[in-house]
Amino acid sequence: MTTRRAFMGLFAASAVAAVAGCSDDKDKSGSSGTQKITFGYIGDYNGSSLPAIAQQQKLWQKYGLDATLKVFTTGPVQIQAMQTGDLDFGYIGPGAFWLPASGQAKIVAINTLGGADRVIAQPGITSMQQLRGKKVGVPEGTSGDMILTLALQAAGMTNKDIQRVPMDAATLASAFGAKQIDGAGFWYPAIASIKKSVPDLVEIAADETFQDKVQFPNAYVAANKAVNDRPDVTKKVIQVLREATDYRAAHGDEAIAAVAELTKQPLDAVKADAGLNKAMTTQELDQATKDGTVEKWLAAMGDFFVSAGKLKEKADPGSYYLGDLWTGAAAK
Repeated sequence: MTTRRAFMGLFAASAVAAVAGCSDDKDKSGSSGTQKITFGYIGDYNGSSLPAIAQQQKLWQKYGLDATLKVFTTGPVQIQAMQTGDLDFGYIGPGAFWLPASGQAKIVAINTLGGADRVIAQPGITSMQQLRGKKVGVPEGTSGDMILTLALQAAGMTNKDIQRVPMDAATLASAFGAKQIDGAGFWYPAIASIKKSVPDLVEIAADETFQDKVQFPNAYVAANKAVNDRPDVTKKVIQVLREATDYRAAHGDEAIAAVAELTKQPLDAVKADAGLNKAMTTQELDQATKDGTVEKWLAAMGDFFVSAGKLKEKADPGSYYLGDLWTGAAAK
């Protein structure tokens, strides 16, 4: 875990880094001394709950941050924005964990254990075998990609056995509703919207189908540049996420309302989405970090990404999950 300890050393000098950051990059500092950041999210419960709570409860201001929230459709698009310097922090689902594992970002907070992903099919198709040779849509590098690959592997199939059609989330929803594709690797709450036009669609596989093999954590991530150049700001962001995490655990209805306000979704839709996922407290996440549980989750995901061809070799979870920073940001 040398990498994480090195970053802890950076935090020990946060006061110095803050001054340096202000002098070297003035546009990152607001007129009142607050630090400006860009923070990405996805418009579902998992992807938006913590930034929504932080905004409603004024946690950004509490920790001296001026956060500009930017909505995205997938995690990989956020990682791309980090590469170009257009995003400092963001959110990814489990299907995108191979990106930080390959060194393209750092995980700073595990969020929830997801349960919203599905392989869906048009009415009359009831198994992966019946999708053989048919068109299956999938947003590349997402949790939809992950569950589709797992379902294919479980059925003794590969991508060569289907007509795999990469498409963004909005296009996929439209294409499935118009019956232009036969199946998809996708997720709720978007599937709930599809059901309005295809109410008898079939759910062939779900996250829980594979939980004995791999968990589906999702996470908040930081650009490498943000972690390296602005350790003081990264610590403040983690502190915001920690406080929002415990607020969500203690105030479930208020958290749902905050998401509904940010994403402009009906309360009942957000509530249904929230019910598909397992939220944890900071105490639980701290324990899972310290006892190696998170590392086991990430190691199992690494094995999957190698088998799926996303990674050439499995990375040490400690090289991209900054667990020491997460636990070190706890209030003393």
